[in-house]
Amino acid sequence: MAGGISKPRQIGLVIGGSGLVGGCLVHHFKTRRAGEYEVLAPNSKKLSLVAPGDIADYLQEHRPAFIVNAAIAAIDSDPQLAFEVNYQGAINLARAALALGIPYIHISSSATLPNGDDLREEDRLPLGAGLGNYAKSKLMAELTLGHLHRRHGLDVTILRLAIVYGEHDHKIQGFHRLFFAIVNRALPLLFTRPGVMHSYTNVRKIPFLVDHLLEHRAEFSGQTYNVVDRNPVDLAQLILTIKSYLELKTPREIYLPYPVARVGKNCLQWLVRGLNRIGVEARMPGELMFLENFYCNQTLSAAKLEGSSFVDPEPEATVYTELPALIQYYLTRWEHLNLIRAYNPEFYDPRGRSDEFLHSPVKLLEETHHDLDKQVEAP
Repeated sequence: MAGGISKPRQIGLVIGGSGLVGGCLVHHFKTRRAGEYEVLAPNSKKLSLVAPGDIADYLQEHRPAFIVNAAIAAIDSDPQLAFEVNYQGAINLARAALALGIPYIHISSSATLPNGDDLREEDRLPLGAGLGNYAKSKLMAELTLGHLHRRHGLDVTILRLAIVYGEHDHKIQGFHRLFFAIVNRALPLLFTRPGVMHSYTNVRKIPFLVDHLLEHRAEFSGQTYNVVDRNPVDLAQLILTIKSYLELKTPREIYLPYPVARVGKNCLQWLVRGLNRIGVEARMPGELMFLENFYCNQTLSAAKLEGSSFVDPEPEATVYTELPALIQYYLTRWEHLNLIRAYNPEFYDPRGRSDEFLHSPVKLLEETHHDLDKQVEAP
């Protein structure tokens, strides 16, 4: 090749590539760094996190230059699954990375932190039996990864995310579950109190951060970072903003007290158990396990990451600036999947193409041909 020998592409391994965060990482490396990296994203059938031998064999075969672990069990998983995926799987990957001497990037969660304001990276919850399965397993993973770094030299960076927002969340979790409830008219009142603030994480920021810290291991190795937007968000105001965009009547601006909400949650749990006993499969929305958090502040400090060498490519992006695109994307997707009732197409289909396709296909065909002719004939 003229000008020298091209550098062979390195292999990267992303675990949890079918999720929102993992999928965003895979897309980033396949599009923006395609000439430098080949990214593998095996599913659980190809690579089991609970089988250290399988992990070792897979890594020995492919010899990745780094591992990013974005895999999580569902937040309402039973103790065994939460332990195996969120904790045991994370540590099995870390041991394999340590054996190969490669960087290991672990995606963690603000569930490891208490409620409060301006929480720093070290403000973890105390580990105890009373924690929920999800929070306990994610916290244990953080603690063990820190131990492996201090005692055995594991090259690890922990990225702790808050409430993640972005397109292509096919599992409808977290923020998108809240959005789905509003769209589906399943939230009649505000299940929070005035002034409750939470931190949010723009999913598009994460691949650029991972890209950067892989190039600057001396600075980022052994560190934990809160990866959040600079300014926290008022939960009630966010809900009411979404309602305004969609021109809905609900949820009403009436704040449901926490004791009443807790009683409702308990009644719903009783109903779900009753349905399961008679053979009707039903389960609680996983986010209800965090009902108390809807009534408490949890804001994370972004100061440590902002003080690093990483430069946010979209510092002005917030969940509010992204709302129009998120609404258009998810309304279209959910309606196509018949997950929501018919909606006003003028909001997200301003040219009415879907309505024309349904009722006036000949007219739509003629308009399309006309547009194509103009484009082809244009100089």
